[in-house]
Amino acid sequence: MKQELITKIIQLIAATVGSAGFGMVFNIPKEKMIPAVIGGFVSWLSYLIFIWAGCNEYLSGFLAAALTTAYAEIAARLTRAPAIMYIVVGTVPLIPGAGLYRSMFAMLRMDMAAARQQGIYALLFASAMAAGIVLTTLVDRLYRQHRKIFAK
Repeated sequence: MKQELITKIIQLIAATVGSAGFGMVFNIPKEKMIPAVIGGFVSWLSYLIFIWAGCNEYLSGFLAAALTTAYAEIAARLTRAPAIMYIVVGTVPLIPGAGLYRSMFAMLRMDMAAARQQGIYALLFASAMAAGIVLTTLVDRLYRQHRKIFAK
């Protein structure tokens, strides 16, 4: 139990540092770096919570991406910055890089069954993430449009 907790803490630290690295690569302004990096922490923490709650990996990825996008939309309004900046940096920890790597490595070994299995996993997980981002962005846009219409 204690070892598992330490592993999760290390994962959260790595997700946060990785998000900071991508923030630097994408030239996020210094004053917006902290909210962007918090998005990476939020995404991985929510993913771990959904896994712990019993959700499968795809649903956890969907929900974590949706929560990260909601956080990004809020952070964008508070900092007067584009939400995409926070979405990209925040969802970096969720990207199924290991699945993509294993798929490519299996192809190099000519193990097409393993390549197909890992490739399908990576594709489905990335699709779940994309669906979470799109759905949350759509809901946000519709809410803001609806609010403008009834404010008049």
